[in-house]
Amino acid sequence: MTSDKDIDPLDLPICTTCGTQFSTPTPPTPCPICDDPRQYLPPSGQDYTTLRALRAPTHEPPLKNILAPLNNNTNTKIYTLHTTPKHCIGQRAFLLLTPHGNILWDCIPYLDDDTITQIKALGGISAIIISHPHYYATHLVWAEVFNCPVYLSVEDREWQIFWEGKEVEVLPGSGVIGVKTGGHFPGSSVLWWKDEGVMFLADTIGTIPSGVGDYGSRGRREGTASYTFMWSYPNMIPLPPDEVHGIWKAIKHTEFDRAYGAFMGMDTVGNCKKRVLDSAKIFVRAMGFLDHAIHEEDCA
Repeated sequence: MTSDKDIDPLDLPICTTCGTQFSTPTPPTPCPICDDPRQYLPPSGQDYTTLRALRAPTHEPPLKNILAPLNNNTNTKIYTLHTTPKHCIGQRAFLLLTPHGNILWDCIPYLDDDTITQIKALGGISAIIISHPHYYATHLVWAEVFNCPVYLSVEDREWQIFWEGKEVEVLPGSGVIGVKTGGHFPGSSVLWWKDEGVMFLADTIGTIPSGVGDYGSRGRREGTASYTFMWSYPNMIPLPPDEVHGIWKAIKHTEFDRAYGAFMGMDTVGNCKKRVLDSAKIFVRAMGFLDHAIHEEDCA
């Protein structure tokens, strides 16, 4: 008789829409991540695959992970990781190289031997921290392969497993800090690399086209946002003003000049903390809340 514990992780079901892997051989119907109002069930219906099927030479299209230094800077301490062609949601993960061990921020569903070899050549992974349930992916497989812990917000316990409090330093002494903001999910978080002045946003704070556009020396016109704040991105449901304000209050004490979002190309550089606050005010004002308390906030 075979128990669930005897099932090879390569054969556990993965939702083909959101990329979440489930721990039992019989997948839930529907996928609880996709059935949540923040996500969606596809018109073609619910379907599942496995890592074994995704790795197979016969899989079409063939998948490949791209691990590369951020912005092709060979001296970088930050690597990006994404799957091509776009797979499931299509998010990217970040590998942070710290003197205290390497940290993976967020996760992607596809993992193969080539990716494992490349990451081990950089020192492996000492800890994984995930922003919210949409990016849980196959994190338990990653944790097993690299023999490392996974940090997830306790507020999202209905989805998986947990860290408590408003902040957590992922590896002691690393200066890499998970900051819980709420908003998109009750336990949604961002990752602040304090010593580098970098914030990893996931889609806790959404990077938008006007945030990455090149406006030259004249800069952005007044009222031009760099970021957005959504409860559901695919279904275009915004966060209410108090939730937006809560996100700002959670990160107000941080300092950062660079910010990196969940998808390739979502890179913003320069004055990013102020741009988050300015965007939050634009967002709240556009909803008609002209006297909301967020308009009294500053970056001090």
